[in-house]
Amino acid sequence: MEQFNYGKKIKVPLEFDSAVERIVAELKANGFGILTEIDVKETLKVKIGEDFKRYVILGACNPKLAFKALSAEEDIGLLLPCNIVVYEQDGGSVIGVLDPGMMSSLTNNPVVAEVAAEAGKHLDTALGAVASTEAREVG
Repeated sequence: MEQFNYGKKIKVPLEFDSAVERIVAELKANGFGILTEIDVKETLKVKIGEDFKRYVILGACNPKLAFKALSAEEDIGLLLPCNIVVYEQDGGSVIGVLDPGMMSSLTNNPVVAEVAAEAGKHLDTALGAVASTEAREVG
């Protein structure tokens, strides 16, 4: 798992549609639903006539955590839902998740920090489950 300033990502030897299906299933198993799905390839083709690789942005939400965060700080909705990306790369796919800790770094609210930490654990579990299953299947 590669970590960077605002998130984490893994590369998996899965075809794009299978990678999307796997992360959606693992997110669901960890209490998240998908509120939005943006097909970046299609959007860029339609809006500006440009070709791009298969790339999707998933807006994932854990309703209990979202309720807790919104109850503590109404404007935190500006940073919701948690974004997950899946895109093609070198014959496989990359799955990346935004670090929910970004929310708590922008506010001094301890409840938001608590929610971000819990969301981060669930997202790490989902990402780790896809990575470990693929490692077992490939190795």
